[in-house]
Amino acid sequence: MPEPETTPAPNVPQARVVRRGRLSRVWIVPVVAALAGAWIAVTKVMSEGPTVTIQFKTAEGIEAGKTKIKYNGVEIGTLQTVKLSDDHRSAVATARMEPDTEHFLVEDTRFWVVRPRISGASVSGLGTLISGAFVTLDIGDSKKSQREFLALELPPVVAREEPGREFVLKAPDLGSLDAGTPLFFRRIKVGEVTSYELAKDSKTLAVKVFVLSPYDELVTANTRFWNASGVDVSLTASGLNVQTESALSVLIGGIAFETPSTGVDLPESDVDSVFPLYENHEAAFRTPAHDPQTFVLVFHQSVRGLAPGAPVEFRGIPIGEVVSVDAELDAKSFDFRAPVTISLDAQRLGVHVISLEPGADPDAVRRNVIDSMVLHGVRAQLETGNLLTGALYVSFDTFPDAPPAMIDWSHKPPRMPTVSGQLETMEASVSSILNKVDKIPFETLGTDLQKSVADLDRTLATANAALVSAKGALDNTGRLVEPNSQLTTDLGNTLRSVDDAANSVRVLADYLERHPESLIRGKPQGTK
Repeated sequence: MPEPETTPAPNVPQARVVRRGRLSRVWIVPVVAALAGAWIAVTKVMSEGPTVTIQFKTAEGIEAGKTKIKYNGVEIGTLQTVKLSDDHRSAVATARMEPDTEHFLVEDTRFWVVRPRISGASVSGLGTLISGAFVTLDIGDSKKSQREFLALELPPVVAREEPGREFVLKAPDLGSLDAGTPLFFRRIKVGEVTSYELAKDSKTLAVKVFVLSPYDELVTANTRFWNASGVDVSLTASGLNVQTESALSVLIGGIAFETPSTGVDLPESDVDSVFPLYENHEAAFRTPAHDPQTFVLVFHQSVRGLAPGAPVEFRGIPIGEVVSVDAELDAKSFDFRAPVTISLDAQRLGVHVISLEPGADPDAVRRNVIDSMVLHGVRAQLETGNLLTGALYVSFDTFPDAPPAMIDWSHKPPRMPTVSGQLETMEASVSSILNKVDKIPFETLGTDLQKSVADLDRTLATANAALVSAKGALDNTGRLVEPNSQLTTDLGNTLRSVDDAANSVRVLADYLERHPESLIRGKPQGTK
């Protein structure tokens, strides 16, 4: 069987797949562009450094894009943006830091704005008057990285790398102290006040001071800190007392400290140890009382000039101080008196209760000793300590002639007997003299004296009239007597005799004036 005749296929061109061996040159340009862009982006990111956010209380002096962040004078960043916080109470700035500053940005790093500041005797930031304010930082010691910071309102007084230690002083009030107030040791500036805050009980202030090394090694548990601000002038019963530190402390105030050279050597105090801040040097080194006893002294005289804190002395030896001065009126007798409460430390007189018998009561022994002293005439009186101010103090002494008295142990505190002070005694004497003078009848004496003078005037007038009359009689007699008569001769002899007698009397008066002892001893032989 013959095969069917097939129609020959038309001559149609056939498609041919051609496989390219490499990428087209058209793609080279975009690939290169993409790689270049990625390299630029990576390079840019790596060259810009980290970004941080800093919150400031105010944006005064800082400006986005211009304010630099400097450390030791080297620019390490720039503020990129500055805007208000969400609550509108502060300013938040975003800063771009320089590369290789990652280790700066740790948890305890502190930022603050450097502006011109005048604090006490220090003036800082004057260069910013020309260059403008900038932000600086104090690198922390933490290893924990951080990107958000709260800037300090004031620059830290002491840099973190400064060697030394910080201590806390408890003060009743701040006075003239402030951050940056100098701290002195023997008039050498060895530290500063770093900060202060109100204690939790709102009764005291906690003042932090930084003591530079190696002076911090001098601070022990026995160290005394006192306020050395200005010139401490006190005019008390003890006299004029002037205490100063350095000229700087006189101008801006300061704190001084000292460790007593006597006593047991104590180890250095730890950081943040708490010390009391005394009012002045005297208060810092005042010997504390040992078992002080409280008594009341009742004075019946003026206590003006006697104030709490006035000394109580026994023959010039301080044994206590005045605690309070009050007033008291006896409603029955209307006797006004001034009870003065004092605190006594008998050990300052060397009084020690020793060698007590087993079971003996020390209080009873002390009571017997005080009773015995009062029986022997020990009394308290007010003395003038300063004539300028009239300040008084309490003085104990022995008065053998004092009226008998006893301690009134029924009162709490017990009352000790007193005697009048010297000034009061003088006032009483003067008052007695004035009373006697006041009793002299000056008016009657004056009247009698005037009467006597009037009588004397009348007597003199009468005598004058008699003399005039006698003169007239003698003139008449002279006219009656002839010059050569016997009567004239006798009269002349009589007158000469009278004249001789007068001369003899005059010679005798002269002799008695020169030798009054002759009236008793007689005229010595050979004396003319």
